[in-house]
Amino acid sequence: MNSTWDHMDMFKDAFIKNFVLVFVAIIFNYISGTLVFIFFTNQIFYTEPRYILYFNMVINDMVMLTLTVAIHVGSYIWPLFKMPVCCIVTIISLITHMNTPLNLAGMAIERYIAICDPLHHAEVCTVRRTYIALAITWGVAAVPAFSDLVITLAMQPLSFFSTAILCFISNVFTTPYHEVRVTAVQVIYISFVWLTLIYTYFRVLFVAKTASTDPISAQKAHNTILLHALQVMLSMLSYVTPWCNAFLLQSFPEQRTTILFLTFFIGSVLPRLLSPLVYGIRDQKLFMYMKGYFPCRLSVVKVRPT
Repeated sequence: MNSTWDHMDMFKDAFIKNFVLVFVAIIFNYISGTLVFIFFTNQIFYTEPRYILYFNMVINDMVMLTLTVAIHVGSYIWPLFKMPVCCIVTIISLITHMNTPLNLAGMAIERYIAICDPLHHAEVCTVRRTYIALAITWGVAAVPAFSDLVITLAMQPLSFFSTAILCFISNVFTTPYHEVRVTAVQVIYISFVWLTLIYTYFRVLFVAKTASTDPISAQKAHNTILLHALQVMLSMLSYVTPWCNAFLLQSFPEQRTTILFLTFFIGSVLPRLLSPLVYGIRDQKLFMYMKGYFPCRLSVVKVRPT
């Protein structure tokens, strides 16, 4: 959504950048689509809460990356989008963006329960409760996006929705109230996610040192939560992208389009690409099914069961 070009690239540069984005998006959606197909065609996955949470994140990232790349590429073909279309795409992107860290927090909680309270794990983390938790997560992620829409409807004239704009969030949600909302929500959401990860990490670390817990299982959960923390850090790159752009554009104004492309790719595309690969390769069950679809490359990867 950072494709706010004041000067269009030369055709060759624009073609290369968009080709890279589309190619990466196709590869990502192929891998993720294969994982989703494996999930829905094998009962072993859609009856386990941790896989349900994981595949929810995969589908979430597929939607977000597809929309983001489509808008980015579309801005070169049709620079101006009708406001209603841009508004819908922006809301969906905001929801999926907010949903990622919340989903990672949910996955960390599930692993925490599995290690710290294994006798009650099957009772607490049922399939039904997992889907209820996902519904709540999606609902909570949707609140900021729809609050932005409500603020816009209240503050902007109806003629605002008949305009054509460059489709990025600062052109859709333009009032000072939106800035306050963004700051407040980011502080609350990210604080909640990090507190959840820190608490579950140290609880699992403490339990791992007790004699009553399987040290191997505890170590796996410990590593998994660390991986969640890394993914949250990657997903937070998009929050610092505006500051990076401001600094870099001021220092290298002649490289404007290149800077915007690189920060967009690193902050929005790369984190989504890594999640399915990392989880798919780390998990022994999922890896065994993936080998049937990617036999040439995956057969040489050393698997660490989770």
